[in-house]
Formats: sequence, C-alpha cells, structure tokens
Amino acid sequence: MATVRTVTFDLLRGLGMTTIFGNPGSTEEPFLTGFPSDFQYILGLHEAVVVAMADGFAQASGNAAFVNLHTASGVGNGMGSLVTAWHNRTPLVVTAGQQTRQMLALEPWLINREATELPRPYVKWSHEPARPEDVPGAIERAYHIAMAPPQGPVFVSIPMDDWDAPAESRPVRRVDSRSGPAEALAEVAAALASATNPMLVVGGGVDRAGGWDAAVRLAQRINVPVWEAPAAERASFPQNHRLFQGALPLAMKPLAETLQGHDIVLVAGAPIFRYYPHIPGPILPPGTRLIHITDDPHEAARAPAGDSIVGDVRVALEHLASLVPEMDRPGPAARPAPQTPVATDPMRVAFAMKTLATALPDNTPIVEESASSRAAFYDQIRIAKPESYFATASGGLGFALPAAVGVGLARPDNPVLCIVGDGAAMFGIQAIWTAARYEIPVVYVVIDNGQYGILKAFAAFQRTPGVPGLDLPGLDIAAVARGLGAEAHRITSASDLAGACRDAFLTAATRRCPVVLDVVVDPEIGALFGEPV
Repeated sequence: MATVRTVTFDLLRGLGMTTIFGNPGSTEEPFLTGFPSDFQYILGLHEAVVVAMADGFAQASGNAAFVNLHTASGVGNGMGSLVTAWHNRTPLVVTAGQQTRQMLALEPWLINREATELPRPYVKWSHEPARPEDVPGAIERAYHIAMAPPQGPVFVSIPMDDWDAPAESRPVRRVDSRSGPAEALAEVAAALASATNPMLVVGGGVDRAGGWDAAVRLAQRINVPVWEAPAAERASFPQNHRLFQGALPLAMKPLAETLQGHDIVLVAGAPIFRYYPHIPGPILPPGTRLIHITDDPHEAARAPAGDSIVGDVRVALEHLASLVPEMDRPGPAARPAPQTPVATDPMRVAFAMKTLATALPDNTPIVEESASSRAAFYDQIRIAKPESYFATASGGLGFALPAAVGVGLARPDNPVLCIVGDGAAMFGIQAIWTAARYEIPVVYVVIDNGQYGILKAFAAFQRTPGVPGLDLPGLDIAAVARGLGAEAHRITSASDLAGACRDAFLTAATRRCPVVLDVVVDPEIGALFGEPV
C-alpha cells in the first residue's frame, strides 16, 4: 500500500513542485529519506536564506515553491523571510517537521509548541493534520490556498512519524481562481472615458497577474500618465514608455501633491498606499476620485479612500481596455532621460548604476535591495520587460541575495543581476554558498558605502542625531564571498568598474558561477525624504 511519503511526492509532481528548498533537520529526515531522483533539493545554510530562495524561485517560475524547515527553531529562523514572502504575495508551501505523535503530550526536545500559531500572522493558512493520512490532502489544500488570489505563503506542520503511515493515492485537483466583476468595470470604463485628467497607478499585482500588456493597452487607449505605486516590489509597466512617469513618493503629503489635478486615479495591483515616513497630508487632494482594483479583499477593506473592486487584476485591465474608447487627449510630458554622472573617486552611486546599466545584457532579471541607492537605480536602470524585477515588499532586509539564487534556478538561461547594499548583503550572505554549490550564474553588485545609509537618512529626517550602530567599518565582503565559493572583486576606482561589470556577466554565464563585485562608493547620503520633521 502507498505511504504518506509516496503519495505526497506523487502529489508534488502533479502540482509541479519538484524543487524543494531546505536545511535538513532530524524531524525532516523521515520525509527526505529515499529522496526521488526526479526531485531537486536546494540546500541553504540558514532558514532565512532557504525561504528567500524559494520566494525568488516562486516569483520567477510562476508556481508555488515547496519549503521544508526544521521544527520550531527552523520556522523561527525563517520568519523574517516569511514576512517578506507575505508582503511580496509569493505562493509558498512551507512545511516543518514536528516531533512524533506518541511523544507530543510529553513536550519532548525539538517539539514545535503551538506549531500553527508560530508563523502567524504571516501565512494565509496554518495547519497541523489531525491524522497521518490527512497529510497529503493538507499539502494539496495548502497549495491551492497559496495560489489563490491574493497569493501568499501557507504553513503545514507534520509529525515526523507520519511519513511511513499508509495512505490512499489521490488525483491532483485544479482550482481556477480568476474572475472579473463586469458590471463594476463598466462603470469604471465610463468614468475614465468622461474624466478630464485621469491617471493610472500600477503596482506589483499587475506583474504578478501577467497584466503588463493589458496595462499598456489601457494606458495607450486613454493616453494617460502612468505611475508606479510607492515601494513596488515588481515593475508593472515598461519604464521606457512615453507614458511612464516614475515611482510615486512614499509619504502622504508628497504623494497627494503628485495626484493634484487628476480627477480620476485608477490604482491597479497595489495597496492604497504604502507610506513611510510620516509626512502628514491628505490621502487624496480635493476633487480627486480614486478607483482601486486588487485581488486582495483585505487590501480592499483597509483602503482609506476610494472605491475598490476585488478580482483578477489582469482580467480587469483587459476588460477595461476593451470597454474604454480611444481618447484623443494630449499625452503627458515625457519622463526626463537618465542623468549622465561623471567619474569620481570615490565614485558616486549614480555613476555606478549608469555603468552597470551600460554593461547589462539583454533579458537579465534583476533582484534589488539597496534602499539608499534606489533613487539612482530607478533613474539609470529602467525596467522594460515583465517579470524581470524583484524587490522586497516588507521593508525588511535579507531578501535579495537568496532570492537571486531562486530566480536563477527558475531562469537558468541568463545570469541574474542582484544589486544590494553592503548592510543588506550581510543579512543573507550565506546564499552565495548555495549559488556556488549549485552553479547558479548570479552577478552580485554590492553598493558598499560602509554604513546603513538608509538609517542615516532616516536619522537626519527625524532629527535623531547620535544613533549608534549605523557604520560598518572593516567589512570585507569580497573576502567573505570568496570564502563562500564565489569569484569576488573589490572595486574602488571608477575607471575599473565598466570592465569589471562586463567580465562579471561573461564569467557568470560561461562558468555557471556567482561573481561578487564589492563596489566602494561615496558614503554621502542625500535627503531621501525631503526636509527634516
């Protein structure tokens, strides 16, 4: 008779989850024994790295990723990355081993006490099956919940003695969660057609839903300015398009000022709105109506302004594009071309980003986590293709290095570019070992300003001088990266950067390995948030 283990592996095959991310512990070994030859096990050296690698893999592959953690300690180690996966709307099926059922009442060593409570509130569903034979059904249910809009991580705790129990084989079910509320969208189309000066705002949900073409078609039919939502974790509109204006500010007052003069603002695939820091102002300027399209009913419920429509974002945009008439109105002024920074030593961040943009091969997916350098990144590197930019939606650190490994696993044909700050790099540095071990071509460009630059910018804005712990002296990231198996170079001169970037992409592609460029930049931090409070 089939066992829970064999039925579960058959189920995972049917669901397309044959890559498993983990760091094995004793409570997971009964599941991993006799590991099938058609599966791939991706080892990470810390559970936060494991979850973030799976996050990048799931986003780049378009399917839920399977994560196997070690009881309570492994789940605890992975929680920071699980928070990021929740905010990224990434479908993950996260499992963790539990002690044997016969000993649970004794609370033995390595028990996961209150197992279903530990990962909350950053999972859509958390469950421990009541019986061993319920394990495969729980994993399938977890998969469908993870994949249903809004996508996100789920958690299943599995006692270690369940895997050898008998179980019945089960066919894989398919669930279609896409929908589009036609009547509400017809009213939106009429509002857009009659508007004097409408605006379109796109967020990461457009890219997740495969809605780039629909967003472009809608924007072109009504000839409106298109803005990216604040702190978007995906790019959802070609940033070199004549209608694209850039990213909205992350604070209330400047954001409302950007919306000034627009009578209709259509927001698709983003919350209303992400704000930080607190610069008081209205949500909307007077005379502006906001219409919100989201796949997240909770996001719709908590929106502080406007009317929300819950449904599949791509389907909604496609329907709107078919309903609105083609409008003959003047288009917005084009976004300014990228600046042309000059070479200096130490080099400015803008020069580093410009040089990197020049060396960037076509079809290179980008994973980015460099908060204090993001303005220069957005100016110099303009994303023009769907599913090619991945960042963190949570604001936490430690996503980019391991996520780039996951993206590289899912997209093996091209090297991945990971742009990360020196401080953020140290939150997931172990991922470099995995990239080397599994021959994943990633070019890691570390923007090394020797400090937590974004926190210094916050300190200046908030008038909180003398904050300790914001400098990172004596950190040699290139040496650490070499110790983890990567080719690594420390770049201190602007004249050396262009050649180093070209060589890095060539080496990563031909040798199938990670290359780390530790790029030392001027530590000067601009006023990221305007005038201090």
